[in-house]
Amino acid sequence: MPDAIAQPSCRSPDGRFGEGNRFWQAREAHGRPPLFNDPEQLWNACCAYFHWVEDNPLRKHKTFVIKGKVVTVEIAKMRAMTILGLCNFLGITNGTWVEWRKKRTDLSEIIARVETVIWCQKFEGAAAGLLNARIINRELGNSAKRRHANLDEQSFKPNRITNSEIVERLKIFLNKGKSELAESWSTPT
Repeated sequence: MPDAIAQPSCRSPDGRFGEGNRFWQAREAHGRPPLFNDPEQLWNACCAYFHWVEDNPLRKHKTFVIKGKVVTVEIAKMRAMTILGLCNFLGITNGTWVEWRKKRTDLSEIIARVETVIWCQKFEGAAAGLLNARIINRELGNSAKRRHANLDEQSFKPNRITNSEIVERLKIFLNKGKSELAESWSTPT
């Protein structure tokens, strides 16, 4: 057995390429090839996850006493679809899914449809009592908060009026009627 493995001449003894080496330019492609080349491939893979969720419900064991005998029954419970579960099924990270949503415009319609399917499955399961409504509500509520957080903050700022403006508008209301009040509210002072 030789003492040292022969190094290619283009590398230094520590394994690094020498200065001026352009071997990397001979590569046909740079980076990992895309996991999904088109939206249909992604949709088919997501549908496989949807079917897997339906075909693999969670199992719960419940014990009963019937006519003096202890009986244990296995009950199938609805498995909630999740983005993290989908990512695990697809063999990607949640970060990859988020990155695709932001940058892969070719997949954006499918990603939106998949997220809608998952949201609806959770909501309908919770509404029917098949999923824990508190857990699902928390998750769906958090996603709604994230969506609202992305909106322009300016759209949520109320009009600021002073106490004297409130008093003036109340006088108009009491003295002249609602129609003039409506006009005064619609025009900023």
